Amino acid sequence: MSITVLIISYLLAFIVFLMIDMLWLGVIAKNIYHKHLEHLLAKHVNWPAAFIFYFIYVLGISIIAIYPAIEITSVNHAILMGALFGFFTYSTYDLTNLATLKNWPITIVIIDIIWGTALSTIVSFCGFHITTWLN
Repeated sequence: MSITVLIISYLLAFIVFLMIDMLWLGVIAKNIYHKHLEHLLAKHVNWPAAFIFYFIYVLGISIIAIYPAIEITSVNHAILMGALFGFFTYSTYDLTNLATLKNWPITIVIIDIIWGTALSTIVSFCGFHITTWLN
């Protein structure tokens, strides 16, 4: 796989992740987060920090799930590894918050872990097909 394919597939997976997560955070689950975390939410999103997270996270999905699955030509591997990556990373974030922050809602823990697992699975699936198509 060429470096050009790696870069383009990464950028397209990044766009998929960003679009789906923005839909989730900005529309679908917006009221849930406001209801449970209003006392913690900033008035404005720190976009540089958000984009750094997205760049790092999609790089993780690419390295752990997408590119290894391409090597063995298995979309099922991409799906499984993407789901596990999402589950472990979102569990780490939310359970750490539950353990260390006052009044971190268990509802958010459960919703976030499910969301992170689903989102990472979808991006891994799409990233696999995008990379296969580009290759």
